[in-house]
Amino acid sequence: MNQLKWIFPVLFLFFFSQIGLAQDWANLKRFQQNNIQLMASNVDENRIVFMGNSITEGWFSMRRGFFAGKPYINRGIGGQTTPQMLLRFRQDVINLKPKAVVILAGINDIAGNTGPSTIEEIFNNIISMVELSKANNIKVILCSVLPVFEFPWRPGLKPAGKVVELNMLLKMYAYQNDVLYLDYFTAMVDDSNGLKKELGIDGVHPNRAGYSVMEPLLEKAISTIKN
Repeated sequence: MNQLKWIFPVLFLFFFSQIGLAQDWANLKRFQQNNIQLMASNVDENRIVFMGNSITEGWFSMRRGFFAGKPYINRGIGGQTTPQMLLRFRQDVINLKPKAVVILAGINDIAGNTGPSTIEEIFNNIISMVELSKANNIKVILCSVLPVFEFPWRPGLKPAGKVVELNMLLKMYAYQNDVLYLDYFTAMVDDSNGLKKELGIDGVHPNRAGYSVMEPLLEKAISTIKN
């Protein structure tokens, strides 16, 4: 009987969280009010939006100073996959009227966070975000997926080869369609096509050293699109 005292509350919280996820699958509420306040205050012609998952969101915890005093807007949400990002892309990117968007996406699809996805499906979702940007006169920095050898939360999926395949498609598309491709992968990969140990927390997410490698590459890409 004593065990039931904590089992029922846990089950209730789990059930409630699943209802919330079903009602707002793409997490549109996450930045809704922030976006309204941002657009009510001003429209910066040099605004750059960062669209992504926990690796994008992680700039705040690992390298918050990178955003200080700059017209950079972080719209990363941990755990998200490309269909979720695509669903919120108009609200969290296009409607903010940025000069450019930095898109870093795909690793959670490979992990199967919202169900199984083929590399083609992941690629198509990312390219849809690129095409929406171009249709709205927003410049694009298309980022490679960071290297991953194993997912700590889903072992056995062997993501390394899939990351390489997806990055090849993204790089080829960028070259053929005059889109700036930002190659994080080459600077951060080890001999096993995984993230260098010294650059990551868990083989997936960069640590401070990882973001220190990413930062100059990103700054160079941003300076390119500003010119």
